[in-house]
Amino acid sequence: MSEWKAKRFWKDVSVEAEGDGWQVLLDGRPVRTPLKTPMILPTREMAEAVAAEWTAQEGEIDPLSMPVTRSANAALDKVTAQHAEVAAMLAAYAETDLLCHRAAFPEELVEQQKKGWDPVLDWAAQTYGAPLVAVEGILPAEQPADSLARYRVEIASYAPFSLTALHDLITLSGSLVLGLYAAREGAPAETIWALSRIDEDWQVTQWGEDEEAAEAAAIKRAAFLHAANFLALAQGS
Repeated sequence: MSEWKAKRFWKDVSVEAEGDGWQVLLDGRPVRTPLKTPMILPTREMAEAVAAEWTAQEGEIDPLSMPVTRSANAALDKVTAQHAEVAAMLAAYAETDLLCHRAAFPEELVEQQKKGWDPVLDWAAQTYGAPLVAVEGILPAEQPADSLARYRVEIASYAPFSLTALHDLITLSGSLVLGLYAAREGAPAETIWALSRIDEDWQVTQWGEDEEAAEAAAIKRAAFLHAANFLALAQGS
């Protein structure tokens, strides 16, 4: 038996204000999430991006071609209901942040990490008054308690849509600091992704590229760039 798939049933897609947010209408009916939550979006920019995805559907609906809609669903159905838990989980990345764990050798890799990561750690220390300690190796460093507390407060301040984007920026890069750098400084997502890949890229220069690893990295990169775009849409930029 073939699996049933939803097909396009609407002709017109529009965007209109709703309360303090925006909604997408299909033939005048508002879009809802899979859990039937009204899809009230924080910015017109995000609503227009969602509307464009629904407009582009032809024949069978393909959720994989609707990344902004899927992230909005996650923000409303998952992150909103578990905001405190998600924020706490992300803040914990400060305890083992990628940028704090350095190679002892070879010198070339040590210098690449120092050049790429030190300025971002310095930015975080100045921006949040929350320095983190960098160590050699993978064993956790004892980070300043005050710094960890400041990062918990900062992450908890993000609204659900921004927190949804921040979740992917942090988990995909392995760095709370890089995620916040993307959120606060607006540095190009490609640049931030490259900073998260210094170790892997160095390995490639030494031993060559593994096809499976390259495919996995490409998928993560695409997800990271989408998260950065979703964050910009949530912030109305």
